[in-house]
Amino acid sequence: MRLDREKRARTEELEGFTYSVSHDLRAPIRAIDGFTRILSEEYGRQLDDEGRRILNIVRMNTQKMGELIDGLLALSRIGREPMRTAEVDMTELAQTVFEGQRGTIEPGREVSFHVIEPLPAAHGDKRLIAQVFENLISNAIKFTRNRKKAVIEVGAEILPNEHVYFVRDNGVGFDMTYAHKLFGTFQRLHAVTEFEGTGIGLATVRRVIQRHGGDVWAESKEGVGATFYFSLPKQEYRKAS
Repeated sequence: MRLDREKRARTEELEGFTYSVSHDLRAPIRAIDGFTRILSEEYGRQLDDEGRRILNIVRMNTQKMGELIDGLLALSRIGREPMRTAEVDMTELAQTVFEGQRGTIEPGREVSFHVIEPLPAAHGDKRLIAQVFENLISNAIKFTRNRKKAVIEVGAEILPNEHVYFVRDNGVGFDMTYAHKLFGTFQRLHAVTEFEGTGIGLATVRRVIQRHGGDVWAESKEGVGATFYFSLPKQEYRKAS
């Protein structure tokens, strides 16, 4: 019990520090972005090609930094905000999340999305669990980009004390040697030039599931696809943090 309290205290302290630092960085980053935009719009013609190229690099990296800060703020809020738990229709939630992301699918792509039988209901914070599906489904859409026909499946297994849900795709996959890095903050297994992203999404998934007393893991084979799992304890077994 004492170790659990100490671990929780350290987590809360780290989340508070992350929130404070990220929040304080937003103003100067926005100022840099604003001034470089003005410089580009009002003085761009006075710059030579090299000057405009450098200015564009500054703007691009400023915007990336802004995205990282927003991601860190969102991640820190997960542990700071109170959870509002209730029964969650996981089938409806997964389908709603996918429909909300249809607009991110490039024109001409064929993406098949399927929920394998009705998913067992979960007990948790619907808003937070939606973030789990949003990150996992958006990743599945992104990493199947090179497939002629992308296939994304959501399913579940009912165990005595918990439900295990998964999101499976037939995308590029990853080397299981590096699976332990997947859910860390800023960890990426693919170059940003291949697949965009901040490296915060899966860390968000892990933190949400941790707050519900569950676990996350993944399995994959390069060139074949990946499956991401998360467990949610049944209500009578749940120990949220």
